[in-house]
Amino acid sequence: MDLLLYVAIPFVAALIGYVTKRVAIEMMFRPLEFRGIRGLHLGWQGVVPRHGGRMAAIATDLLTANLLDLDEIFARVDPDRITREIEQPLLRAIDEITRDVLAECHPALWEALPAMARELVIKQLQAGAPRLVRELMADIRGNLSSVLDVKHTTVQNLTRDPALLVRLIRETSRPEMAFIARCGIYFGFTLGLVQTAVWALTRNPLVLPLFGGGIGLLTDWLAIKLIFVPREPVRLARFTLHGKFQRRHAEVARQYADLVAHEVLTVPNLVQGILRGPRSDRLVALIRRAVTKTLEDTVEQPLVRPVVAATIGSARMREIKDAAAVRALERLPSTLRPAEGYLTEAMDVANMVEQRMLALTPLEYEGLLRPAFRQEEWKLITVGAVIGFLVGELQVVLMLH
Repeated sequence: MDLLLYVAIPFVAALIGYVTKRVAIEMMFRPLEFRGIRGLHLGWQGVVPRHGGRMAAIATDLLTANLLDLDEIFARVDPDRITREIEQPLLRAIDEITRDVLAECHPALWEALPAMARELVIKQLQAGAPRLVRELMADIRGNLSSVLDVKHTTVQNLTRDPALLVRLIRETSRPEMAFIARCGIYFGFTLGLVQTAVWALTRNPLVLPLFGGGIGLLTDWLAIKLIFVPREPVRLARFTLHGKFQRRHAEVARQYADLVAHEVLTVPNLVQGILRGPRSDRLVALIRRAVTKTLEDTVEQPLVRPVVAATIGSARMREIKDAAAVRALERLPSTLRPAEGYLTEAMDVANMVEQRMLALTPLEYEGLLRPAFRQEEWKLITVGAVIGFLVGELQVVLMLH
């Protein structure tokens, strides 16, 4: 029986190493919401979702400072192609906005106008639509930084959906998490052999729990370190030492770029960032100016001007322009929807992020994942030590009874 227990010690140590790693990994990401008694600070929330705002800001700083050039991205978009892509929804939107605004702002006039005159006004506005799109695109390009706060948009998207932030970090670091768990087995078994020898020589009840705690603590700390260091390959005889995460630079760049392009900086998210972000008032001004110019050009047409001059005063005309601009802003997301495929392809966010990520230095690249560990790394390591200690105590009970 004693021999069986002695043989079991290194295997139990390997199990301790593995279990503590799996617990530490899950504690990084789960639960998404705090579980426990908040008033007494008894409970836990995953490290990543708990510090979601700070981690999102760090990830966004890396993204905006090193991986993205929005001016270059938007310069790839062809206004004529956009106009063709959204032609039908744009024409429908102009038709509906014109009818709704005029019926709302000047119902008597709209009802009094012959059907031919109504259609003429709508056709004139639709004829100016391509120019409106081109001018609006040119204005946005020329004032991009004042229209879109990409950092605010990205942080907002990541903090609003903690699961997205968790997925962004977890998907790009899945092999590293598996590596940490495997390290627990290897390191735990090796230390378990030492633990067996010390127990056989001393039979001291403190040996097993202290070694168990030490195994949990040391293997957690060592596994996390081996993810990131050494940053550059180091040759030792026939072996090459290189941080696990550092070795996967190209693979991570591809995964991260794909997630950013398809889940974070998507066309709908960018549009919402422009429409609802802290700088949206600038876009409102641009759209108001573009719509106003199109309306003014339309009412100056020889067949339209007499009707407008006779029935609509300048004050009412301003009201119509304002209402049309508001409606155009409301319809923008649905009007642009048919062009999302082209915009995604033309902007090619994924390729830009991937190529620039490949150019990062090892230290800059490490900053992509390291913040996920650094904030409460000591807590994860401590949990590993506590679990190891308790399992070691259980071993003592089995050994002595």
